[in-house]
This record gives sequence, C-alpha cells and structure tokens, in this order.
Amino acid sequence: MPPQVKSKAQKAAAAQAGSKAGKKKKWSKGKVKDKANNAVILDKPTYDRIIKEVPTYRVISQSTLIDRMKIGGALARRAIAHLEKEGLIKRVVHHRAQLIYTRATVKE
Repeated sequence: MPPQVKSKAQKAAAAQAGSKAGKKKKWSKGKVKDKANNAVILDKPTYDRIIKEVPTYRVISQSTLIDRMKIGGALARRAIAHLEKEGLIKRVVHHRAQLIYTRATVKE
C-alpha cells in the first residue's frame, strides 16, 4: 500500500487529538467554601434568641456563637461580654485568642 499523504493541517489536527503532550495537566481546583453571610448588626429577634438560648449551651465561645447564631465575630464577643456581665454565663478559660465560657449553674 502506498503511504498516505496528509496536509499540514491534517497532521496538526492528528497530533493535537492523539497526544497528551499538547495539553497541560489539570490539577484539582479544590473545594471552595461558600462565603458566610453573618449579621454585623444585632436586631431584636437575634438578641432575644441569644439571651434565651446561649445560657443553655454547655460550651460557649465566640466560634459557637458565630456558627449557631450566624453573627459576626465582633458581635459574638460583645454578646459574650454582655451575658457574663448579666451573670448568665461563667468563664472557664480566658485566653487572648479564645474565650471559653459555660452556663452558670446555681449553687444550692
């Protein structure tokens, strides 16, 4: 059989389709976390929920308030300080980076 004669365009298309050398390796993009849309201003329903629910938590920290109440970090710190001043929660650990509290138990 005589060899087939291909044009330059046909050779380029065959090389592009058949080889992996022309393509770059696709690395995993990784998982993208959705941006949290946490509240930065305290409204009345959120305030009432904080006053009612947070003193019943076993572990109270800035992180738990952000996660459960969907509020910003500065707001969570203010809420914790307010609850401690009211005597509704009790400090367990005071560290510059993380404050950990628990519910205030009544001593009999």
